[in-house]
Amino acid sequence: MLKKIPNILTIGRIIIVPFFVLAFYLPGFYGDLTALILFIVASFTDFLDGMLARIFGVESKLGELLDPIADKIIVATALILLVMDGTIRNYEVIAAIIILTREILISGLREFLAKGKIKLPVSNLSKLKTLLQMVSIALLLSGDTGNKIINFQDYNAQTIGIVLLWLSAALTLFTAYDYMRKGIDHAMSEDSKD
Repeated sequence: MLKKIPNILTIGRIIIVPFFVLAFYLPGFYGDLTALILFIVASFTDFLDGMLARIFGVESKLGELLDPIADKIIVATALILLVMDGTIRNYEVIAAIIILTREILISGLREFLAKGKIKLPVSNLSKLKTLLQMVSIALLLSGDTGNKIINFQDYNAQTIGIVLLWLSAALTLFTAYDYMRKGIDHAMSEDSKD
């Protein structure tokens, strides 16, 4: 049973997405709160499934396949919804595009490297980027409810969320460069063998 828990959490994260989308469109306090709670639960299961898999030594091919997909689905969905409703707007959209582009790029890179049986381990900087990204999106999802909770004079939940979004976009660029460099080095060494 323990072997299945990480995969169940990962699949659960994918199942949460349609409910998260529905909750996002619920008006007012309960809409904000429900969408926020579902996003936080999904984000927490991202941390929890990997930790449990390592603790119990039950890392699986299914988990290896689904975990990054589940992460990208929830992040992409949240960012697209936040752009659609104008929470992320104007030049702020660039930060969202940077984050989404990196996710697609790294997915392709991992797939390419997997053919050569090369793993691309997640760096501590990437983990920090993910944390900032999740906190940023959670703050942006909190809407007016978050503004009532976090109100430091000139700063509200949305302002803090946008600042963290830009910080995570900057880390995204940095970590993407590091991963790309490794991928290009591998590709060039493979080409030189031919």
